[in-house]
Amino acid sequence: MQMVLILSLVAAAIGSGLVAGIFFAFSTFIMTAFSRIPAEQGIAAMNSINVTIVRSPFMALFVPTAILCLVIAVLALINWRGGASALMLGGAALYVFASFLSTIIFNVPMNDALEKVSGGGAEAAALWTTYLRDWTWWNHVRTIASLLASVAFVRALMMI
Repeated sequence: MQMVLILSLVAAAIGSGLVAGIFFAFSTFIMTAFSRIPAEQGIAAMNSINVTIVRSPFMALFVPTAILCLVIAVLALINWRGGASALMLGGAALYVFASFLSTIIFNVPMNDALEKVSGGGAEAAALWTTYLRDWTWWNHVRTIASLLASVAFVRALMMI
């Protein structure tokens, strides 16, 4: 059981760290770059990313890491190890709730709304302005949560 826990923590630390890096790229330069181009082009680029990402290796990282976090939470509760278990639960909660579920609850619906807008015009430009602000804010949340989850898993590894 100890080896399963260690391997799970290592994989979750790497997975959540990689996800944090991907989200960090969006928060720090991709969305900024998109804000500097005409709305029609930005919408087209983001829609292309949104179609591509669900068929990319990202999904083989993002979803299994969430599942792994649930496994870690169960392992933490089954064999409580004080501070290490608290870090395991905290990391799992950060990733599952603030990274994974916030994506489903906030970012994906915004992506779906963006997909329905075509062409230029005032409606598209207004939606794009709101999208850039709100989507990026929630992406900051996902970035920080994924990074903190990774840190929590590494710290838990150091304690067990």
